Amino acid sequence: MRLLFAGSPAPAVTALEALLASRHDVVAVLTRPDARAGRGRGTTPSAVAAVARDAGLEVLTPRRPSEPQFQARLADLEVDAAPVVAYGALLPVSVLAVPRYGWINLHFSVLPAWRGAAPVQHAVLAGDEVTGATTFLIEEGMDTGPTFGLVTETIRPTDTSGDLLERLAVTGAELLVRTLDGIDDGVLVPVPQPADGVSMAPKITTDDAAVRWDHPAMAVDRRIRACTPAPGAWTTLAGARLGVGPVTVIPDACHDVGGHGVVDDGWNDLAPGQVLVRRREVLVGTATDPVRLSTVVPAGRKPMVAPDWARGARLDAATLLGAVS
Repeated sequence: MRLLFAGSPAPAVTALEALLASRHDVVAVLTRPDARAGRGRGTTPSAVAAVARDAGLEVLTPRRPSEPQFQARLADLEVDAAPVVAYGALLPVSVLAVPRYGWINLHFSVLPAWRGAAPVQHAVLAGDEVTGATTFLIEEGMDTGPTFGLVTETIRPTDTSGDLLERLAVTGAELLVRTLDGIDDGVLVPVPQPADGVSMAPKITTDDAAVRWDHPAMAVDRRIRACTPAPGAWTTLAGARLGVGPVTVIPDACHDVGGHGVVDDGWNDLAPGQVLVRRREVLVGTATDPVRLSTVVPAGRKPMVAPDWARGARLDAATLLGAVS
């Protein structure tokens, strides 16, 4: 089939590369316009645009897919289908019916769970044990279209959103190719989504990424992992923002001091946000068990190992991170 691929961020690159290696013919790519980035505010192409240009593909970057010039070019391309992976803009009704088999979206959840912009982050935040990827036919509703196929993926206890999305990008790309093969062969038709089990996954904002130390340790752990790498979990220290990397929950306030074995020092009453510094570890109190910090990112600096940061920051027992909600 002749394909127009629509996608923008790095996870979509895996799918584009899989399609380029498939029996189908990717004739053009639709992606977001180059964005301004860096101190010089120069423009940077999307990850998909960079790969597509290297492959010699035509790259279409309308500000909105409703633009007449884009719609005219879409009609001229005469594509059979338009696979979509995290394109990042709404497709108007006027373009949905142009490809013969429609726009086929690869969504990183098991629909109808986690419809929306941030399905992987919400799955981690909610503590789901299993998620996956689904291919479906795009219609007017938000991720409501009938589905073609799915794959599942176990969410590991230490998975960040970045870890999970990296695996889903690979298995999802394989699913997308199989879906297009099945449509082309006439053996695959979409099936309506069930009415039960619907949940929404709106974009995770910077405010959402603030660590709530007065929440249970497991919730703190999930929030930080869900927001890693983007938008990045954070807290505050003396009014300044401090990025926080994944943590380890320390059950019953037991921890390893200097590599000499597990010790219970009775710090079950460590207050939410209160910091305890040891030679080789930094603990922070929550509403339940403390957590051990791995890395932090002080404002304007690169990531640091937590014990190294704590030594330079001269923390004491009165130090509190963040403001409790």
